[in-house]
Amino acid sequence: MTSFDRLFLSHVRQIYYQGGRVYSERTGVDTKALAGVTYDLYPDGGFPLLTVRKIPVALFVSEVVWMVSGKKELDFIRQFTKIWDDFADPDGTLPTAYGYRWRHHFGRDQLLDLVEHLREEPTSRQGVVLMWDPAGDGLRAPKKKNVPCPFTWVTNIIGGKLNLHLVIRSNDMMLGNPHDLAGFALLQAMLAQELGVEVGKLTVSISHAHIYATHFPQVEELLAREDHGHPEIVCRLPPGSFRRALAADTNLVHEIVEMFQSQYHPQKAVKKMKLAV
Repeated sequence: MTSFDRLFLSHVRQIYYQGGRVYSERTGVDTKALAGVTYDLYPDGGFPLLTVRKIPVALFVSEVVWMVSGKKELDFIRQFTKIWDDFADPDGTLPTAYGYRWRHHFGRDQLLDLVEHLREEPTSRQGVVLMWDPAGDGLRAPKKKNVPCPFTWVTNIIGGKLNLHLVIRSNDMMLGNPHDLAGFALLQAMLAQELGVEVGKLTVSISHAHIYATHFPQVEELLAREDHGHPEIVCRLPPGSFRRALAADTNLVHEIVEMFQSQYHPQKAVKKMKLAV
């Protein structure tokens, strides 16, 4: 196992054995949950790609490229996964898509503004990017198919390294969490490459970390697995990855997937887990 595998399993074990039982009214499924779960990761010394079970690498890589491109249309992401179809509007768009909200929804391009802001003022502590729109998300607003789970992230540069702090209001630990962490670590690497700095610390704060009861058998299987001695995974991006992602370069997805796959030797997949929607 990698250092990330061990940290992931420790969080899952704690939630499974110590978490409170919470019935999810939205999904109609019981969960075990803990509040305030935090990861402190250093992706440059070991990229957080789960190897204790197999996950689809192309899924998180294509999602990051799609998000950076700022699209809300699903045509690009559908080349690699249909996972977002359940949340889409009838016209094939996802108005709450993270990248769309970064780049268009709030009347400014937060992502490009962030890059230029840190170029001009690398000591800034104002590198905040939002996905949550208080005008229409959550609280007593009309229900919608999807509202952002990761809802903000903050970057800063300390000692020549780009740090990223991701805040997630609600996280399905067995399905969503491994993809979210790998995806934002990849985004952090792209931004660091674009800014000409090294990758620093990735902090992930989860307000409500939960495991669905329908996933309990898979949890028990993972917790029983032995350490298979997987070496740490290193992220080596193709040149110009951020700019190519802005242009929704399909070849970039294939190149990054190939880079990871050459190092990725996971244990077998667990029985398919149903997404709670």
